[in-house]
Amino acid sequence: MVTRVTKATQRIGGIKAALGTPTWLRRGMNVWPPYLFAGVRIEDIAADWRRVRVRLAKTPLTTNYFGTQFGGSLFSMVDPFWVIMLVHNLGTDHVVWDRAGEIEFVKPGTTAVRAELVLDPAVIEDLRARAADGSKVLEWFECDIVDASGEVVARARKLVYVRRKQTAHTVTPRQS
Repeated sequence: MVTRVTKATQRIGGIKAALGTPTWLRRGMNVWPPYLFAGVRIEDIAADWRRVRVRLAKTPLTTNYFGTQFGGSLFSMVDPFWVIMLVHNLGTDHVVWDRAGEIEFVKPGTTAVRAELVLDPAVIEDLRARAADGSKVLEWFECDIVDASGEVVARARKLVYVRRKQTAHTVTPRQS
């Protein structure tokens, strides 16, 4: 099988390589238009890719008709991070995708809000073990979004798909 590499593929690879450190990913995402204009700010991505802190400002541009934080902005502020953290912790021999997401609105967001996503090393090892034989693994991850006083405004959940990539030497031939 011949793989065709296009200019778009090379460009995406170059972007991914340029943003391959926590510092550069944070900087890049902080100027990425969907986050920049939504008031989302990544405060920190840990060097080991196991913790992300993110904030959503409360400004006239980030509030809805009722003067509270937009629900979509609350979800988008945490949306990509479980997959990003898992990709960097499981390595390139695993496929990691978002499968589903949901958010529970607990109370109106009337101040700036924050979220901290923490990936437990035991969960990483559990996922690696469960996917070792090439099986599809689905795992829910959750984080709280809190207001300035630390009260929960919303709970975001993501269902993540993990599978170990099959290599040519691990594929078993079909029996006739």
